[in-house]
Amino acid sequence: MRKNLVVAIDGYSSCGKSTLAKALAKKLGFIYIDSGAMYRAVTLYFIRNHVDMTDTEAVKDALQHIELNFHSRDYQSHITLNGEEVSDEIRQMPVSENVSEVAANKFVRKDMVKQQQRMGKSKNIVMDGRDIGTTVFPDAQIKFFMTADPKIRAERRFKELQSKGDLTTTMEDVFDNIAHRDYLDTTRAESPLTRAEDAVILDNTEITEQEQLDFAIEQVKLHFPE
Repeated sequence: MRKNLVVAIDGYSSCGKSTLAKALAKKLGFIYIDSGAMYRAVTLYFIRNHVDMTDTEAVKDALQHIELNFHSRDYQSHITLNGEEVSDEIRQMPVSENVSEVAANKFVRKDMVKQQQRMGKSKNIVMDGRDIGTTVFPDAQIKFFMTADPKIRAERRFKELQSKGDLTTTMEDVFDNIAHRDYLDTTRAESPLTRAEDAVILDNTEITEQEQLDFAIEQVKLHFPE
């Protein structure tokens, strides 16, 4: 298989994009890059350092002090923020409640997109996010757009939080957060969440993780023949 192949996976929050992306990367032997983790890490830095999102200069200055790196073990993506492992902390509700606002900032997006494009120049990758197939890699060889019923997405996210020890966040909190993020993601001025015209729609409301992986692999085979 030739080099510089890109599988772009976009879609709504809590649709299982990273679950599919990691499984697909492992199956194909590609590198998995979690773009959402990058925005979450930036959000965590902004929260910790009380960066005022309405202050353009403060945002631009903060970005100069953020160094992100990925470390992959067993196709699990681990991210460090200025050398600190933050993979678990960026999945907590304080970050979830603020990440859409941070990701909507044009200076943050331009900085992250530049880094993401650099990652895809020399390797075969699977990358998931909100604008991978429309902005980051508009020429990706195959694109998926994932969706699912909001209630199902909230249930999945709620179970994930509980499994990580968060017993204070309620199901209602999670559902409201997802609805709010959907609104922000689809209405933001900078690279809003939208399906690329050539993206394959994958609705996983009523299918298992294995079934969605099988579907994705079949689509990849059509685009990347041996």
